Amino acid sequence: MDISVADLRKEYTLQGFSEADADLNPFKQFQKWFDQALKAQLPEPNAMTLATANLDSKPSARIVLLKEFDEQGFVFYTNYQSHKGQTLAQNPWAALVFWWAELERQVRIEGRVEQVSAAESDAYFQSRPLGSRLGAWASEQSRVIASREVLEGRLQELQNHYQNQTIPRPAHWGGYRVIPTAIEFWQGRANRLHDRLYYLLKPEGHWVIERLSP
Repeated sequence: MDISVADLRKEYTLQGFSEADADLNPFKQFQKWFDQALKAQLPEPNAMTLATANLDSKPSARIVLLKEFDEQGFVFYTNYQSHKGQTLAQNPWAALVFWWAELERQVRIEGRVEQVSAAESDAYFQSRPLGSRLGAWASEQSRVIASREVLEGRLQELQNHYQNQTIPRPAHWGGYRVIPTAIEFWQGRANRLHDRLYYLLKPEGHWVIERLSP
């Protein structure tokens, strides 16, 4: 059966999100929604779109995984020499989007980006599965390679080299922290009249909550 893309639509009816429901602290509000996403057993609730832009204002976006968050910011790990790493070196600002379809919710985060400390990156790297640690060495992320066999051959070499040894973190691999200046909580509502509560960090250092029109 042929289905027109223009006819694809979903009515959002689960719940609302009012100012009375919102925590004054956006990080506590995120924790509440994230815990609910975990409780709902959503697939990879920590998956988030990371959007960046280079100095020519050319945007790019991809899915990465949130690995830590607190009132300092939202942390993910990657290859510093990857496309996103090079872009962030040029323009250290980014946006994140979480989409939890089953809960009819999304969260948008905007802020500046900085690398986490070497100690934080070392600790997280050693917590990763063996294959992931080797993969960080094997892949020159975002670079052109001749074939899959080249990548797998490099992985085999590393497996042989580091057999029964501690695998050190590559200097080109580590974490970034997105330090928010704005966080929006979006709850789907009927008739596309969604609830959008926007937390904005003021220059004085406190957060204010504004309701945005859908």
